[in-house]
Amino acid sequence: MVDGMRIGILSFGPKEFGTLHETCVEAGHTPLVYAYSRSLRPRTATDDDAARATGRIAAALPSGIDLLLPGSSEGLGAALRGYDLDLVVCYGFSWRLPHSVLCVPRYGVVNVHCSMLPKYRGPAPVLWAIRNGDAELGVTAHRMTEEFDAGPVLAQQAGVPLPDDVTPGLLWGGLAPAVRAVVRRALRRVRDPEAGEPQATAGVSYAGLMEPEFFTLDTTKAARELHHQVRTCRFMGPQAAPVATVNGTRRRILRTSLTPADGWRLDCGDGALWITASELVEPNGRTEAND
Repeated sequence: MVDGMRIGILSFGPKEFGTLHETCVEAGHTPLVYAYSRSLRPRTATDDDAARATGRIAAALPSGIDLLLPGSSEGLGAALRGYDLDLVVCYGFSWRLPHSVLCVPRYGVVNVHCSMLPKYRGPAPVLWAIRNGDAELGVTAHRMTEEFDAGPVLAQQAGVPLPDDVTPGLLWGGLAPAVRAVVRRALRRVRDPEAGEPQATAGVSYAGLMEPEFFTLDTTKAARELHHQVRTCRFMGPQAAPVATVNGTRRRILRTSLTPADGWRLDCGDGALWITASELVEPNGRTEAND
């Protein structure tokens, strides 16, 4: 029987760390350390949301697991070297990892990405899948290289549904089993340096962060496009709701329907969209709900 590997885990929330940890343990490996990126970019101030997430992650830490909160990629690499790791498993870590970090574990870094690569490379694959009206999502485990989401594929699984009312909690119910499955297969293959299939050169697309204009509804666009825009923002949270002028007032649009429903009718470039939940944007910038 092959000895288990010593593993570090890089992720972004208690459920995600826990899922990766359990999958590694079930496969006979030993997680030793977690690392969480407390800012969107290295060497920047801790984000408010990250500060709150750190508390939740720390509260859920298994016994004996260290939690790293690096301020830089160099600091992350230096800290990980002290654990004599065989492998790092990464899912949702905010920073692009340089070679100085990728070379620390004996077998490199396996990244878990929420798309069927090479589709939707980049930091926001789920948002772009919702934005484009995709019916489902995939999950890929690949060897991490310095080129963003471009390393050889160790495992993939399609078929994670994206329902019209998708939320992070609802999505996780379908996503977690797929993440477990691709990580298990990747762990079985990763010690073979020849394992992993090169990504296709066709079908490459990039899923970047949403542009500032995305948070305003342009009613000259098609109704379906605006509906998916609202769905994407709702997935991000109510603070991201896009703004539109409805009957002379500015409102944050929380939910829409492509079929007639109770609420305001919004005339779009190719037809109508019905606003079923919204908030009034007051002159002082505050909002008042009107569902």
